[in-house]
Amino acid sequence: MGHTKYHAITQAFLASLFFAASAPLAKTLLADIDPVMLAALLYLGCGVGLLVLKTAMHRIKADAEAHLSGTDMPWLLGAILAGGVVAPIVLLYSLRNTSAATASLLLNFEGVATSVIAAIMFREAIGKRVWIAVILVTIGSIILSWDRSETLRLSIGALGIIAACALWGLDNNLIRHISAKDPVTITIIKGIVAGIVSFGMALLLGNHLPGIRHIGMAVLLGFFAYGLSIVFFISALRHLGAARTSAYFGTAPFIGVLLSLVLLKEVPDASFMFAVPVMVAGAILLLIEKHEHTHIHEEFEHEHGHKHDDEHHVHDHEMATNGFYSHPHKHCIITHIHPHLPDIHHRHEH
Repeated sequence: MGHTKYHAITQAFLASLFFAASAPLAKTLLADIDPVMLAALLYLGCGVGLLVLKTAMHRIKADAEAHLSGTDMPWLLGAILAGGVVAPIVLLYSLRNTSAATASLLLNFEGVATSVIAAIMFREAIGKRVWIAVILVTIGSIILSWDRSETLRLSIGALGIIAACALWGLDNNLIRHISAKDPVTITIIKGIVAGIVSFGMALLLGNHLPGIRHIGMAVLLGFFAYGLSIVFFISALRHLGAARTSAYFGTAPFIGVLLSLVLLKEVPDASFMFAVPVMVAGAILLLIEKHEHTHIHEEFEHEHGHKHDDEHHVHDHEMATNGFYSHPHKHCIITHIHPHLPDIHHRHEH
């Protein structure tokens, strides 16, 4: 599990890195593009950019990832509805009655919401160490976004922002159920649908379409900061589960401060120095986590991209196979013990 775990952790941090880049770079675009229009262009850049990339790559080599099926669509549509449509609308309306400082603080609770929903609704295995790590990363994010010049006020708008975080937490957990399938295809559909909805909202709000140059910059940023970020996030989900992936992704504010320092020459304040050890402690707890017990794999059949170099994929093939590829395969019942995480093969009860 070791190599796979650390590969997935790298993907989670890459997702955080690409998303964190959106904050300082989008900040420079807000001078020329209205907020909702910018969100629409970022989502469209995510979906359309990945569609172009996937088309180009398919001509070079065959796709080794599993394709979405009819049974996957309810999970995907639910995720798009919760995280791509309803959550942004709830957030936008809530921001009308909430200060920017309060909103920045409350948005850090997406990771906590993801973990709570994963544990209660989807029975994901989350031990004491993981809960502590999630809380530490959240506290670090709160420290980074704390505006001491304003007072935190709980209002209808604040409750709306918490509701938006819960919807994004639900989005993360719904996507986890189809994370074994092609993450690029999932992100293409999600980006294009969310982009079209956001674009319609922007027009209804009276946002103006910016010039070609700024459209190009926003679309390019969306491809990297949203598109690649979501692809890496989904790839990490299949091996780490929703709670752990969200905890690693929660380091985005920390990475954002570092990028602001490099790109915008913004000097971090004292809160950065307080947040660093708290976030590092949370990340270390996740890195050294070891979950091991005797567990039973029930017989089931599914499809996902895989290699045949582990004890879970020892099935026979009609022809010789090498490398990473996808096909429907059956797992026979087996009882064994080894370190594992709530990946697509270890979502058993505890």
